[in-house]
Amino acid sequence: MASGSKKVIYAALLGNALIAVSKFTAATVTGSSAMLSEGVHSLVDTGNQGLMLLGLKRAQKGPDQKHPFGYGMEIYFWSFMVAILIFALGAGISIYEGFHAIQDPHPLNNVVWNYSILGLGIVFEGWAWSVAYREFKKVIGDQSIWSAIQRSKDPTIFTVLLEDTAALTGLVVAMLGIYLSQALNIPELDGVASILIGCILALVAILLSIECKGLLIGEAATKETRQSLEEIVRSGDGILAVNEILTMHLGPTDILVTMSVDFQDGLTTERAEQTISDLEKEIKSKHPFVKRLFIEVQSVKGHLESATIN
Repeated sequence: MASGSKKVIYAALLGNALIAVSKFTAATVTGSSAMLSEGVHSLVDTGNQGLMLLGLKRAQKGPDQKHPFGYGMEIYFWSFMVAILIFALGAGISIYEGFHAIQDPHPLNNVVWNYSILGLGIVFEGWAWSVAYREFKKVIGDQSIWSAIQRSKDPTIFTVLLEDTAALTGLVVAMLGIYLSQALNIPELDGVASILIGCILALVAILLSIECKGLLIGEAATKETRQSLEEIVRSGDGILAVNEILTMHLGPTDILVTMSVDFQDGLTTERAEQTISDLEKEIKSKHPFVKRLFIEVQSVKGHLESATIN
Protein backbone atom coordinates (compact mmCIF):
# COMPACT_ATOMS: atom_id res chain seq x y z
CA MET A 1 0.00 0.00 0.00
CA ALA A 2 2.86 2.36 0.76
CA SER A 3 4.20 2.15 -2.80
CA GLY A 4 0.70 2.73 -4.17
CA SER A 5 0.25 5.69 -1.87
CA LYS A 6 3.52 7.28 -2.98
CA LYS A 7 2.67 6.72 -6.64
CA VAL A 8 -0.61 8.57 -6.18
CA ILE A 9 1.00 11.41 -4.23
CA TYR A 10 3.87 11.92 -6.68
CA ALA A 11 1.42 12.02 -9.61
CA ALA A 12 -0.72 14.62 -7.81
CA LEU A 13 2.36 16.63 -6.77
CA LEU A 14 3.63 16.83 -10.34
CA GLY A 15 0.23 17.73 -11.78
CA ASN A 16 -0.52 20.41 -9.20
CA ALA A 17 2.94 22.00 -9.36
CA LEU A 18 2.79 22.32 -13.15
CA ILE A 19 -0.68 23.78 -13.26
CA ALA A 20 -0.22 26.14 -10.26
CA VAL A 21 2.43 28.13 -12.14
CA SER A 22 0.18 28.29 -15.21
CA LYS A 23 -2.85 29.46 -13.22
CA PHE A 24 -0.99 32.24 -11.44
CA THR A 25 0.41 33.41 -14.76
CA ALA A 26 -3.06 33.51 -16.30
CA ALA A 27 -4.51 35.27 -13.23
CA THR A 28 -1.83 37.97 -13.49
CA VAL A 29 -2.46 38.54 -17.19
CA THR A 30 -6.27 38.46 -17.11
CA GLY A 31 -7.11 39.72 -13.61
CA SER A 32 -9.52 36.82 -13.04
CA SER A 33 -10.51 36.22 -9.41
CA ALA A 34 -11.62 32.66 -10.16
CA MET A 35 -8.28 31.93 -11.81
CA LEU A 36 -6.41 33.35 -8.82
CA SER A 37 -8.46 31.11 -6.53
CA GLU A 38 -7.62 28.14 -8.71
CA GLY A 39 -3.94 29.06 -8.49
CA VAL A 40 -4.14 29.16 -4.70
CA HIS A 41 -6.03 25.86 -4.80
CA SER A 42 -3.27 24.15 -6.81
CA LEU A 43 -0.54 25.69 -4.65
CA VAL A 44 -2.22 24.44 -1.46
CA ASP A 45 -2.65 20.98 -3.01
CA THR A 46 1.04 20.91 -3.93
CA GLY A 47 1.96 21.70 -0.33
CA ASN A 48 -0.49 19.06 0.87
CA GLN A 49 1.21 16.36 -1.16
CA GLY A 50 4.51 17.40 0.42
CA LEU A 51 2.98 16.99 3.88
CA MET A 52 1.65 13.52 3.03
CA LEU A 53 5.07 12.42 1.76
CA LEU A 54 6.51 13.70 5.03
CA GLY A 55 3.88 11.70 6.92
CA LEU A 56 4.68 8.51 4.98
CA LYS A 57 8.39 8.93 5.70
CA ARG A 58 7.91 9.60 9.42
CA ALA A 59 5.44 6.71 9.73
CA GLN A 60 8.20 4.30 8.70
CA LYS A 61 10.24 4.99 11.84
CA GLY A 62 10.54 1.95 14.07
CA PRO A 63 9.44 1.69 17.70
CA ASP A 64 11.55 3.29 20.42
CA GLN A 65 11.27 3.85 24.17
CA LYS A 66 9.18 6.98 23.74
CA HIS A 67 6.85 5.43 21.17
CA PRO A 68 6.89 1.66 21.77
CA PHE A 69 4.20 1.02 19.16
CA GLY A 70 6.03 2.94 16.44
CA TYR A 71 5.10 6.03 14.45
CA GLY A 72 2.52 4.60 12.04
CA MET A 73 -0.15 7.08 13.13
CA GLU A 74 1.99 9.99 11.90
CA ILE A 75 0.32 9.57 8.51
CA TYR A 76 -3.06 10.17 10.15
CA PHE A 77 -1.83 13.36 11.82
CA TRP A 78 -0.35 14.83 8.64
CA SER A 79 -3.48 13.91 6.66
CA PHE A 80 -5.51 15.81 9.26
CA MET A 81 -3.17 18.78 8.81
CA VAL A 82 -3.86 18.62 5.07
CA ALA A 83 -7.60 18.96 5.77
CA ILE A 84 -6.92 22.02 7.95
CA LEU A 85 -4.78 23.65 5.26
CA ILE A 86 -7.39 23.03 2.57
CA PHE A 87 -9.99 24.73 4.74
CA ALA A 88 -7.87 27.59 6.10
CA LEU A 89 -5.87 28.49 3.01
CA GLY A 90 -7.64 27.04 0.00
CA ALA A 91 -11.24 27.70 0.99
CA GLY A 92 -10.53 30.83 3.04
CA ILE A 93 -8.52 32.68 0.40
CA SER A 94 -10.87 31.66 -2.42
CA ILE A 95 -13.97 32.91 -0.60
CA TYR A 96 -12.23 36.13 0.47
CA GLU A 97 -11.01 36.80 -3.07
CA GLY A 98 -14.48 36.09 -4.42
CA PHE A 99 -16.17 38.64 -2.17
CA HIS A 100 -13.46 41.16 -2.99
CA ALA A 101 -14.08 40.66 -6.74
CA ILE A 102 -17.83 41.11 -6.28
CA GLN A 103 -17.34 44.34 -4.33
CA ASP A 104 -14.87 45.70 -6.89
CA PRO A 105 -15.77 44.08 -10.24
CA HIS A 106 -13.83 44.70 -13.42
CA PRO A 107 -13.93 43.20 -16.94
CA LEU A 108 -11.52 40.37 -17.67
CA ASN A 109 -8.67 40.79 -20.14
CA ASN A 110 -7.06 38.29 -22.51
CA VAL A 111 -9.45 35.51 -21.49
CA VAL A 112 -7.91 33.18 -24.05
CA TRP A 113 -5.19 32.70 -21.41
CA ASN A 114 -7.81 31.53 -18.92
CA TYR A 115 -9.41 29.04 -21.27
CA SER A 116 -6.02 27.68 -22.37
CA ILE A 117 -4.74 27.23 -18.82
CA LEU A 118 -8.02 25.80 -17.54
CA GLY A 119 -8.06 23.32 -20.41
CA LEU A 120 -4.47 22.36 -19.63
CA GLY A 121 -5.40 22.09 -15.97
CA ILE A 122 -8.21 19.66 -16.74
CA VAL A 123 -5.72 17.47 -18.63
CA PHE A 124 -3.16 17.47 -15.78
CA GLU A 125 -5.73 17.08 -13.00
CA GLY A 126 -7.59 14.42 -14.97
CA TRP A 127 -4.38 12.41 -15.29
CA ALA A 128 -3.61 12.72 -11.56
CA TRP A 129 -7.21 11.80 -10.70
CA SER A 130 -7.09 8.70 -12.90
CA VAL A 131 -3.90 7.52 -11.17
CA ALA A 132 -5.49 7.99 -7.73
CA TYR A 133 -8.73 6.32 -8.82
CA ARG A 134 -6.98 3.25 -10.27
CA GLU A 135 -4.97 2.76 -7.07
CA PHE A 136 -8.10 3.21 -4.96
CA LYS A 137 -10.04 0.70 -7.09
CA LYS A 138 -7.35 -1.90 -6.43
CA VAL A 139 -8.20 -1.63 -2.75
CA ILE A 140 -11.98 -1.15 -2.73
CA GLY A 141 -13.00 -3.81 -5.24
CA ASP A 142 -16.77 -3.69 -5.76
CA GLN A 143 -17.47 -1.27 -2.90
CA SER A 144 -18.88 2.15 -3.60
CA ILE A 145 -16.33 4.96 -3.39
CA TRP A 146 -18.01 6.65 -0.42
CA SER A 147 -18.28 3.37 1.51
CA ALA A 148 -14.64 2.59 0.74
CA ILE A 149 -13.50 6.02 1.96
CA GLN A 150 -15.30 5.44 5.25
CA ARG A 151 -13.70 1.99 5.63
CA SER A 152 -10.24 2.86 4.33
CA LYS A 153 -7.34 2.93 6.79
CA ASP A 154 -4.95 4.64 4.34
CA PRO A 155 -5.89 8.34 4.20
CA THR A 156 -3.25 9.24 1.61
CA ILE A 157 -5.04 7.71 -1.36
CA PHE A 158 -8.56 8.91 -0.58
CA THR A 159 -7.22 12.35 0.37
CA VAL A 160 -5.58 12.76 -3.03
CA LEU A 161 -8.68 11.36 -4.75
CA LEU A 162 -10.94 13.88 -3.02
CA GLU A 163 -8.47 16.70 -3.67
CA ASP A 164 -8.30 15.88 -7.37
CA THR A 165 -12.08 15.57 -7.57
CA ALA A 166 -12.40 19.03 -6.01
CA ALA A 167 -9.74 20.33 -8.39
CA LEU A 168 -11.55 19.08 -11.49
CA THR A 169 -14.85 20.46 -10.22
CA GLY A 170 -13.18 23.79 -9.44
CA LEU A 171 -11.74 24.02 -12.95
CA VAL A 172 -15.18 23.54 -14.47
CA VAL A 173 -16.68 26.14 -12.12
CA ALA A 174 -13.90 28.62 -12.95
CA MET A 175 -14.39 28.12 -16.68
CA LEU A 176 -18.16 28.62 -16.42
CA GLY A 177 -17.71 31.69 -14.22
CA ILE A 178 -15.29 33.30 -16.65
CA TYR A 179 -17.45 32.45 -19.67
CA LEU A 180 -20.69 33.74 -18.11
CA SER A 181 -19.06 36.92 -16.81
CA GLN A 182 -18.05 37.67 -20.40
CA ALA A 183 -21.11 36.41 -22.23
CA LEU A 184 -23.55 38.20 -19.91
CA ASN A 185 -21.26 41.16 -19.27
CA ILE A 186 -21.58 40.60 -15.52
CA PRO A 187 -18.01 40.64 -14.13
CA GLU A 188 -19.31 39.83 -10.64
CA LEU A 189 -19.90 36.24 -11.81
CA ASP A 190 -16.15 35.71 -11.81
CA GLY A 191 -16.19 36.46 -8.07
CA VAL A 192 -19.18 34.17 -7.57
CA ALA A 193 -17.20 31.36 -9.22
CA SER A 194 -14.34 32.02 -6.79
CA ILE A 195 -16.71 31.74 -3.83
CA LEU A 196 -18.13 28.47 -5.19
CA ILE A 197 -14.60 27.09 -5.53
CA GLY A 198 -13.99 28.02 -1.90
CA CYS A 199 -17.19 26.25 -0.83
CA ILE A 200 -16.14 23.11 -2.71
CA LEU A 201 -12.78 23.15 -0.93
CA ALA A 202 -14.46 23.72 2.44
CA LEU A 203 -16.73 20.70 1.86
CA VAL A 204 -13.77 18.48 0.95
CA ALA A 205 -11.83 19.73 3.99
CA ILE A 206 -14.73 18.89 6.31
CA LEU A 207 -15.10 15.38 4.85
CA LEU A 208 -11.37 14.75 5.16
CA SER A 209 -11.21 16.05 8.73
CA ILE A 210 -14.08 13.75 9.78
CA GLU A 211 -12.42 10.67 8.25
CA CYS A 212 -8.94 11.54 9.53
CA LYS A 213 -10.26 12.25 13.02
CA GLY A 214 -11.66 8.73 13.26
CA LEU A 215 -8.31 7.24 12.25
CA LEU A 216 -6.35 9.58 14.51
CA ILE A 217 -8.23 8.67 17.69
CA GLY A 218 -8.11 4.96 16.84
CA GLU A 219 -10.28 2.88 14.52
CA ALA A 220 -10.87 -0.85 14.75
CA ALA A 221 -9.92 -3.29 12.00
CA THR A 222 -12.61 -4.06 9.44
CA LYS A 223 -15.57 -6.21 10.41
CA GLU A 224 -14.31 -9.02 8.17
CA THR A 225 -10.91 -9.00 9.90
CA ARG A 226 -12.50 -9.06 13.36
CA GLN A 227 -14.76 -11.96 12.42
CA SER A 228 -11.83 -13.90 10.98
CA LEU A 229 -9.82 -13.35 14.16
CA GLU A 230 -12.67 -14.65 16.28
CA GLU A 231 -13.07 -17.75 14.11
CA ILE A 232 -9.36 -18.52 14.38
CA VAL A 233 -9.36 -18.13 18.17
CA ARG A 234 -12.53 -20.18 18.71
CA SER A 235 -10.98 -23.07 16.79
CA GLY A 236 -7.90 -23.07 19.03
CA ASP A 237 -7.06 -26.19 21.02
CA GLY A 238 -8.52 -26.04 24.52
CA ILE A 239 -10.33 -22.70 24.02
CA LEU A 240 -13.59 -22.66 25.95
CA ALA A 241 -14.76 -19.13 25.15
CA VAL A 242 -13.68 -15.86 23.64
CA ASN A 243 -14.42 -13.08 26.10
CA GLU A 244 -13.34 -10.12 24.01
CA ILE A 245 -11.30 -9.15 20.96
CA LEU A 246 -10.18 -5.54 20.57
CA THR A 247 -8.38 -4.18 17.51
CA MET A 248 -6.96 -0.80 16.56
CA HIS A 249 -5.10 0.49 13.52
CA LEU A 250 -1.76 2.05 14.46
CA GLY A 251 -1.20 2.75 10.77
CA PRO A 252 -2.65 1.67 7.41
CA THR A 253 -0.77 -1.66 7.60
CA ASP A 254 -0.27 -1.99 11.36
CA ILE A 255 -3.00 -3.53 13.54
CA LEU A 256 -2.83 -3.96 17.30
CA VAL A 257 -4.91 -6.89 18.65
CA THR A 258 -5.70 -7.67 22.28
CA MET A 259 -7.96 -10.50 23.34
CA SER A 260 -9.27 -12.23 26.42
CA VAL A 261 -9.89 -15.99 26.21
CA ASP A 262 -11.07 -18.67 28.63
CA PHE A 263 -9.39 -22.08 28.51
CA GLN A 264 -11.01 -25.37 29.44
CA ASP A 265 -10.63 -26.36 33.09
CA GLY A 266 -7.76 -28.73 33.81
CA LEU A 267 -5.71 -27.69 30.79
CA THR A 268 -1.98 -27.96 31.47
CA THR A 269 0.22 -24.88 31.32
CA GLU A 270 2.30 -26.41 28.53
CA ARG A 271 -0.77 -27.07 26.40
CA ALA A 272 -2.14 -23.56 26.98
CA GLU A 273 1.21 -22.03 26.03
CA GLN A 274 1.34 -24.13 22.86
CA THR A 275 -2.21 -23.05 21.93
CA ILE A 276 -1.32 -19.39 22.37
CA SER A 277 1.81 -19.83 20.26
CA ASP A 278 -0.17 -21.61 17.52
CA LEU A 279 -2.85 -18.91 17.54
CA GLU A 280 -0.26 -16.17 17.16
CA LYS A 281 1.38 -17.93 14.21
CA GLU A 282 -1.94 -18.57 12.43
CA ILE A 283 -3.27 -15.05 13.00
CA LYS A 284 -0.10 -13.36 11.73
CA SER A 285 0.04 -15.74 8.78
CA LYS A 286 -3.53 -14.99 7.67
CA HIS A 287 -3.43 -11.32 8.69
CA PRO A 288 0.08 -9.93 8.07
CA PHE A 289 -1.09 -6.46 9.09
CA VAL A 290 -1.42 -7.73 12.68
CA LYS A 291 1.96 -6.65 13.99
CA ARG A 292 1.25 -6.88 17.75
CA LEU A 293 -0.91 -9.49 19.46
CA PHE A 294 -1.62 -9.76 23.18
CA ILE A 295 -3.64 -12.68 24.60
CA GLU A 296 -5.01 -12.56 28.14
CA VAL A 297 -6.14 -15.78 29.82
CA GLN A 298 -9.23 -15.06 31.90
CA SER A 299 -12.36 -16.94 32.88
CA VAL A 300 -15.71 -15.76 31.53
CA LYS A 301 -16.85 -14.96 35.07
CA GLY A 302 -13.67 -13.02 35.84
CA HIS A 303 -13.99 -11.05 32.60
CA LEU A 304 -17.60 -10.11 33.34
CA GLU A 305 -16.69 -9.03 36.86
CA SER A 306 -13.81 -6.92 35.52
CA ALA A 307 -16.08 -5.31 32.93
CA THR A 308 -18.62 -4.47 35.65
CA ILE A 309 -15.95 -2.79 37.78
CA ASN A 310 -14.71 -0.71 34.81
